[in-house]
Amino acid sequence: MGTGHSHGPAIGAEPPGGAGGSAGSRHLRALIIAVALTGAFMVVEFVVGFATNSLALISDAGHMGTDVLGLAMALTAILLARRPATAQRTYGLYRLEVLAALANGVLLFGVAGYVIVEAVLRFGDPPHVPGPPLLVTAIVGLAVNVVSFLLLRTGARDSINLRGAMLEVLGDMLGSVGVIVAAIILWTTGWPWADPIIGVGIGLFILPRTFLLTRQALRILLEVAPKHVDVPKLVARIEALPGVDSVHDLHVWTLTSGIENCTGHVRVAEGADYATVLESTQAVLDENGIHHATIQCEPATFRGERELPV
Repeated sequence: MGTGHSHGPAIGAEPPGGAGGSAGSRHLRALIIAVALTGAFMVVEFVVGFATNSLALISDAGHMGTDVLGLAMALTAILLARRPATAQRTYGLYRLEVLAALANGVLLFGVAGYVIVEAVLRFGDPPHVPGPPLLVTAIVGLAVNVVSFLLLRTGARDSINLRGAMLEVLGDMLGSVGVIVAAIILWTTGWPWADPIIGVGIGLFILPRTFLLTRQALRILLEVAPKHVDVPKLVARIEALPGVDSVHDLHVWTLTSGIENCTGHVRVAEGADYATVLESTQAVLDENGIHHATIQCEPATFRGERELPV
């Protein structure tokens, strides 16, 4: 006997998540605008950065380049995840959003590493970098990044995919601030080390946030229980329900941001009503944010399969 919103969608049906889809799909328009803005300005930054030989600006353009790629991957993942489930892809393509977040993390690590290495090489012989073109470009870039950040901020609360995209934009937004500082120092003092120092600072700032994003994406891909769900406590809570003898083979995982799944076996005490036990179990799962569950209720005497550790 089972419960849940879906027990394996029919061909052409929506995957788990209902009509609203994944958390990221609800913020598609904001993501499209962010991709367009970021892509347009990335070209400008690269052109000015190489023309002025500014590592800080090239660093910021590199981060913006990963933004464009990362945002495009996030957008593609959301669009593909909206495709209906099939007989073989019973969960649809929701996991592509998590893969996009992981790819964003890897890209950010790569760009940060490149900037740090390049900056170290430049400390010995810093090139001349003109301040005014750097300053104007950075101010425009900051405005673009602020708009993109505000567009993605709401969706980032719900979706790891959009959280990865927002972190990329946040890195570039702060990078633009760094470039502005470097430009002012170069313009007013001519101190040549301002540019590589700011470049390193941008790279180092984004690394911890990239690590957190990558770790969260890996947790989902490895099907680790969501952080907000304490599985032993959840088992104890269900076992304390009237009519429940014991719980085994309970598994909780995240399909994609906003979609938590659960399967498990509940042994029903002798004389207890199966439907009541099932409803009360589902209520406990709902309280823990798990709205897609398949629970098998069975007699307390049933020993039909090997129990796996919870």
